[in-house]
Amino acid sequence: MLVSLALLLLGALAAVVTPRLMARADWPEREPVVALWVWQCVVAGVLLSFALSMTFSAAAAWQAVRGHVFAPAPRAVVEAYALGGHGRWSAAMAVLLALGGVWTAAMLTREIHRAQVRRRRRRTELLVRSPLMPGEEPGSGRLVVLEGERPDAWWLPGAAPQLVITTAALGRLKGRQLDAVLAHEQGHARARHDWLLYCSGALATGFPQVPVFAAFRDEMHRLVELAADDVASRRFGRLTIALALVELNEDRGVFGPRPAPDAQLPLRVNRLLTPVERLTAGRRLRLTAAAALVPVVPLLVAFIPGLSALG
Repeated sequence: MLVSLALLLLGALAAVVTPRLMARADWPEREPVVALWVWQCVVAGVLLSFALSMTFSAAAAWQAVRGHVFAPAPRAVVEAYALGGHGRWSAAMAVLLALGGVWTAAMLTREIHRAQVRRRRRRTELLVRSPLMPGEEPGSGRLVVLEGERPDAWWLPGAAPQLVITTAALGRLKGRQLDAVLAHEQGHARARHDWLLYCSGALATGFPQVPVFAAFRDEMHRLVELAADDVASRRFGRLTIALALVELNEDRGVFGPRPAPDAQLPLRVNRLLTPVERLTAGRRLRLTAAAALVPVVPLLVAFIPGLSALG
């Protein structure tokens, strides 16, 4: 029971403290890829803590579960976890955590289903606005040009991903700006940022009161754009992608004095035009390694009593 409580408190502590620490840090904007990795490791650690807490609570509450969990373990290992007593509390905790796991899976399934519906709808609209020519296969071209007065460009993920761009955007983008926009969207596709958005959206929707999940969703939307900007800027320069963003969005009022729906765009452009020095390779490596250890902590908490008994 003590191990279950320790794991539960560890997950709760990480869920509360991490958003505050990351909000105070100034390096995520400089290293968005590292920040994406840190967030994924923290959320994985939180979920792993809750999953292990559920497992030990169920083992303490029901002999059948205990027999499966500790089937090959010596008697001394089982006794080290002090699973006897507190049966009702353990059962209640196990049931609540199991329901949380089922709810998380349901939210993720719903998020993926909604994304697939949106994708099919957009592909249908794309076929209506840009019908296939005789002999042309669906998805055969990676670039689709649509007639439109509004400058816009977006990446349509799927088995045959495509970059969709309007004629107004083609008229606005000059020189290598179109290539920079394509590189930006390809950066999203190669890193599978859509899956990060699905998972973060599912957790935030399913558990809106948990700070780490809400912050995870908001930061994923911000950091994936910064990471894709960096992919494009490394190939075509920061000024090129910054001008492309301005050309695509200046008619939407996002650069005006009033608050805009996409308030991150001016910040992204300022970041590209006034670059700050990246972290050193050593510090990036230390942050990456430290983040990778976060999911290891609940494993250590779970296995230390058994390993101590064997020792």
